[in-house]
Amino acid sequence: MMIENTIAAWHECVKTGDPEKLAALLHEDAMFHSPVVFTPQRGKAITSKYLLAAFQVLNGDDFTYVREIIGEADAMLEFTTTIDGVVINGVDIIHWAQDGRITDFKVMVRPLKAVNLLHQMMAAMLAKSA
Repeated sequence: MMIENTIAAWHECVKTGDPEKLAALLHEDAMFHSPVVFTPQRGKAITSKYLLAAFQVLNGDDFTYVREIIGEADAMLEFTTTIDGVVINGVDIIHWAQDGRITDFKVMVRPLKAVNLLHQMMAAMLAKSA
């Protein structure tokens, strides 16, 4: 399967939260780097689990990408959102293979208060799906 525009497909995943669209976009060997977990999470299944949980935690009414830097096989997407009065600023750093499927996904978040809040909320969300 060839994905023509990885970032357009990613935006569709974020907008819909559709697990099937996300599964189609992720490479089998995808790796996820969480802002709160020390080791990278390897494999499509665990990467999908983290990203689907993040969709539920982060994608509130005011979630928005405010800047995008896109190259041939890499992109950095800066986002903002507010959860429980905490303004969260972060970046998604995405790398994809020649077929357009995502092979590496890293999330970086600031400030520390936001990191701590996300840590609590993501842990709760992941525990529910376990």
